[in-house]
Amino acid sequence: MSFVVASEAYGRFMGRYAEPLAEAFVAFAGVGVGDKVLDVGCGPGALTARLRSVGADIAAIDPSPPFIDAIRRSFPDVDVRQGTAEELPYDSAAFDAALAQLVVHFMTDPVAGLRQMSRVTRPGGVVAACVWDGPTGALAPFWDAVHVVDPEAEDEALLSGARSGHLTELFEAAGLRDVVEDSIAVDVVHPTFEQWWEPYTYGVGPAGDYVQQLDDEGRARLESAARERLGKGPFTVTAVAWAARGTA
Repeated sequence: MSFVVASEAYGRFMGRYAEPLAEAFVAFAGVGVGDKVLDVGCGPGALTARLRSVGADIAAIDPSPPFIDAIRRSFPDVDVRQGTAEELPYDSAAFDAALAQLVVHFMTDPVAGLRQMSRVTRPGGVVAACVWDGPTGALAPFWDAVHVVDPEAEDEALLSGARSGHLTELFEAAGLRDVVEDSIAVDVVHPTFEQWWEPYTYGVGPAGDYVQQLDDEGRARLESAARERLGKGPFTVTAVAWAARGTA
């Protein structure tokens, strides 16, 4: 599974959902002007941009070198570092809040990652995360089409946090207090089928990996199944995510 891809490819693949999601997620987390916030798994900057727009003081970290470069180009004043959630290179209690958007489900050890997020957050500060719901998240229409042609394909529904209540379990296992979980949703309009489909061919994440391993015939069958389900466009994808916040 690869996220070492051009930031532009990731932006076209997931940014179209991640940007509106960031607005809802920041509101859910309750951070704002003057808060010192760590963006964990920042990607090319959807959440960073939203945090900046509400007046937060931001630091960011991600394991992908192309994403680090993208943040540095877009936000040259942001302290951005390469690294993972499980080994955050920051002092304890360095931040008012630590947020992770669409990251927990790809952590090698989600409890360790959340524990690190709690460690770098001051006592009483906020730790928050959100992930797509398995059956109704942003990638659900893609995996629904996959299952038409490949019923046994393993999708992203079993990833960490991708079901109701699982983020709460992970947060509590990491020692966070007063955990609250809720669903948040965004509506994304796709003007054409081609605009929706093309980013899946870029090799981003599990969905991109699945498309990349298909031969030409298999890829054509999947594209046809998706087109039959979604139509030529325009159509709207309602993408649902689970979000949780807790107190460090």
